[in-house]
Amino acid sequence: MQLIYPRRCPVCDNIVVPFGKKVCTACYRKLRYIKQPVCMKCGKELRTTEKEYCGDCSRIRHVYKQGRAVFPYEIIAPSLYRFKYAGKREYAAFYGEQALRLLGEDIRIWDPQAIVPVPIHPKRWRKRGYNQATEFAKVLGRQMKIPVRSHLVQRVKNTVPMKILGPEERQNNLKKAFHIWRNDVKLERVLIVDDIYTTGSTMDAMAEELQRHGVSDIYFVTIAVGNGV
Repeated sequence: MQLIYPRRCPVCDNIVVPFGKKVCTACYRKLRYIKQPVCMKCGKELRTTEKEYCGDCSRIRHVYKQGRAVFPYEIIAPSLYRFKYAGKREYAAFYGEQALRLLGEDIRIWDPQAIVPVPIHPKRWRKRGYNQATEFAKVLGRQMKIPVRSHLVQRVKNTVPMKILGPEERQNNLKKAFHIWRNDVKLERVLIVDDIYTTGSTMDAMAEELQRHGVSDIYFVTIAVGNGV
């Protein structure tokens, strides 16, 4: 199959060199991962002036318990754009493998009973044909042997793209955006997954709805983390 449909690199989107690999050797060498020390809450790399928590988490009381990410956003941004908007859902295999390698131990310690991807609104799903967070969640769930509950939380509000909003606007944008229709969730520990973490507004909105239905410990994993604004 690879001879007929050669695999494309999730970093540069060219045909993978050398043949048979999942990512170009040259691209793999250029990748940079989130490195210690990181914020004890959201997992962002700490600046030299920051102690245990980043500037965002020092000011904001988040609803979720803890989270981690794989890449700094600026390193993987073009790849994530193609993954999200250009139909490159096969990139999820690479992201999932990297998440397992770097964050697998954290996830095992958290011991989530289910993985819940951040949902997209039905209008966006019809336009894209898939939810990038769900594709990532499926790979991670399969590798970690954790069930994926992709329909547990639904997005009932077609929100404005978060990248064009400030912190307060993001919070208002996400009010009543997520909803759980079931009353018998029966979960205590949940892992939320998404493509990008920035200020935590999305994770907090998801966590609030999950807590409302009895989930006590809520963690998250994202492919990338960006600087809060």
